[in-house]
Amino acid sequence: MRATVETLGVIMIVGVAQLALGVIDLAWVFALSAPVTVAPWTVVTSVYAHGSATHLLANAVGLLIVGPLVERHTTRLRFHAFVVTTGAIAGVSQVLVGGFLGPTPAVLGLSGAVFALGGYLLAGNVVSATLFDRLRLSDRAQFALFGLVAVGLTVATAAPGVALIAHATGAFCGLVAGRARLLDDT
Repeated sequence: MRATVETLGVIMIVGVAQLALGVIDLAWVFALSAPVTVAPWTVVTSVYAHGSATHLLANAVGLLIVGPLVERHTTRLRFHAFVVTTGAIAGVSQVLVGGFLGPTPAVLGLSGAVFALGGYLLAGNVVSATLFDRLRLSDRAQFALFGLVAVGLTVATAAPGVALIAHATGAFCGLVAGRARLLDDT
């Protein structure tokens, strides 16, 4: 659980920094918002920052459930790279796609990466690999299936104020990466 614990440590450190900067009204420096080019560092910092202690706790619990299971089959470096990359992709898609649907609030949180880790577990295991090999679905059909599963997972866990686009994007990225066994250390 080393990489999972390290990730938890990072979100705690960022949480403390947010509290400290909040005293001087600068906690917003971690939040990802449009246009992304104004504060490009937030593509990464927003993955580890959270809107509240409850938000941080919910993501920490999710990470503790799926993180160690993914971590067993990969290296620490790959795990951390996957978390930051999928979290960043999820956050950026929330800001960009959400912007087409109306004003998008700033994005914070690890949930896009947690959904990616969960998606990786769903598609990257032996049972799923066997099933996909037997079904012989085309790449296009697999992508469509992953899109449906990502939306289904997102709808099943939806709540007011949640970054739904980020969750669906994270899950989709994880499903694709799992099918490709991207993180496997073999």
